[in-house]
Amino acid sequence: MANYHYDEAGNMAAYFVISVLVIILLPVTLSSLASVSSKRPELDNGCQCTPCIQRRADVRKHQRGSLLRPKFTPKALLITVGWAAVAFLSFKAAHAEIENKVYNPFEILEIGTGATEKEIKSRFKELSRIFHPDKVKATINETVEDIANRFVDITKAYKSLTDETIRRNWELFGHPDGRQEVSMGIALPKWVIEGKNNIWVLGVYGILFGGALPMFVGRWWFGNRQKTKDGINAKTAAAFFKALTDNSGMKEVISALGQAYHWETTWAGTAVGLEELEKQIDEKMGDQWREVKDLVAPDGKCEGTKQRALVLLYAHFLRLKINDEALKQEQAKLLLQSPMLLNALLGISAARSWLTPTLMVMRLHAYVTQALLPGKTVAPQAQLPGFDGDADEPEGKDLASFISRLEDNGDIRKTEARKAVEGWSRLDVVDMSFKVIGERLVTPSAIVFLLVKLRLRQPLQTESPSSVSEKSAKGIREDREKDDKFLNSRKDAEDIEGATPVWAHAPHWPGLRKPGWWLVLADDKSNRIVVPPMKISDVPASSPGKERDYRSYKLQFQAPPNVGLFTWKVYLVSDTLVGKELCRDISLKIDDISALNAEEQTAEDEISDPEEDSLAGQMAAMRGGTVKRTAAPEDSEDESSTDEEQHGDDSSDSD
Repeated sequence: MANYHYDEAGNMAAYFVISVLVIILLPVTLSSLASVSSKRPELDNGCQCTPCIQRRADVRKHQRGSLLRPKFTPKALLITVGWAAVAFLSFKAAHAEIENKVYNPFEILEIGTGATEKEIKSRFKELSRIFHPDKVKATINETVEDIANRFVDITKAYKSLTDETIRRNWELFGHPDGRQEVSMGIALPKWVIEGKNNIWVLGVYGILFGGALPMFVGRWWFGNRQKTKDGINAKTAAAFFKALTDNSGMKEVISALGQAYHWETTWAGTAVGLEELEKQIDEKMGDQWREVKDLVAPDGKCEGTKQRALVLLYAHFLRLKINDEALKQEQAKLLLQSPMLLNALLGISAARSWLTPTLMVMRLHAYVTQALLPGKTVAPQAQLPGFDGDADEPEGKDLASFISRLEDNGDIRKTEARKAVEGWSRLDVVDMSFKVIGERLVTPSAIVFLLVKLRLRQPLQTESPSSVSEKSAKGIREDREKDDKFLNSRKDAEDIEGATPVWAHAPHWPGLRKPGWWLVLADDKSNRIVVPPMKISDVPASSPGKERDYRSYKLQFQAPPNVGLFTWKVYLVSDTLVGKELCRDISLKIDDISALNAEEQTAEDEISDPEEDSLAGQMAAMRGGTVKRTAAPEDSEDESSTDEEQHGDDSSDSD
């Protein structure tokens, strides 16, 4: 019969807790280390102006922390505490006394397992002279009972090795006294099941399983239900849906963004210096500021979270200095949250195929990045270090001539301005065309690809990069093969080798920013988007000595069902630099299938019409559709002709 006992010393409980902790901590630790190593970006690539270098240094310091103030995330803190608990429990288990030891007479007599009977007797006599109760006196640390028990163990171990009956019991049952009672340990301390602690134990179980666990699961479940697939609150998405129209401009987009922070952000404590910031904004903008507040809060009560978010947002647009550190951190948090909100707003606008609000949302990304007042026409040099949003000299449109003029005038800002411009990247369209896989013409309702080849060119670059038309016949043939391979792949962007992140010029952005663009195919005459826009990044820089110094991107859509010429526009909108936008006209000609040659039409018919004897053919015939007739086999023709000949012979005989 088994004897169950609880873990008084806590050894088994320690082993159980160690096993559970290691099973949980090991994969979490490995995944955290992998994510940290992968998220450690190379911060030296990018704009080399002093404000951008200082900004990247601040980001590096924030990511790594310092020696006196190391950076600990809640996840890292939990992992550290978990491994500390594993170390403590392992040390405790390693130094704990083992209660259920395997009986080993050789260990008790302190002899080897290969000792002879003579050596066993000699060792027993030696230990008897030392540990016999008549020769050992009791002390404070050792009682008479302990002395007697030790001698009994020595005697029993000796008999286990010399007496045949006792030795057989030890070999069969693991103990000289024969079969022992089975003892089963439970990895729980005894105080857990003691009657006097029942109320406390049941209370803890009730709190954990009746309160904490349902609350955690409920928060996770209802929290997910309150979020959309874009990661924003459902109420924010509803406000975006109501705020946009097909003709929404920049003011309406900003008001929708300002309303979103009411559900997306929670502020802790009072804002010190917020009233002073709003007063400065009011002095600079005047009636325009009041108009913005009325758009955000049509009821005339722009207060609380909306007011706080709007003030911090426009303080960033106007590049106002914030002295309070807590308010500065709130502004950084608000700005870093804006791309997610704008992307959700862009998704709602693109889902309705509205062109104007879609372009406004895209352009607002760049205004937020460069800290420039949206909707106001500014010169490109307003984004250079040392210049503000009021820099609107007309001759500043050409950055190369503007830098030359600064150098001629001996302006102290020329060095930083040149560094910033050298880090800028101007998008260069190498080629842009419509493609249909395996076809030379675009027919109605065909699957069409807009193939765009892009590269980056510095504004101060004088050498003209090569174009596709300047390549040799062999190079053009190789490019076509690569284009066909790319079109048949599932990727939206062509694979490139050695792509490293290059950080954009964004001295006012509280983080790292990679340059990106949106590719939009639209019909500006109807203010509609033909296909949802695509975000592109990692565009390679132009290299005149390289054979293929561009990257291909593709947009897939279905051609219109009507024959004709469709004139559209392709927009390439930057999300980091204001005014860096390209707009190209493009035409799609839809030809009737009769324009294809005979072989192409036959191939088209074979693909479109099912076989008559197939299941698809039978279903098409039932619907009244066209099917491809199955040719009669040769054997049946031979058989029919033979039958006719025989019938003819019979008739001649009868005559």
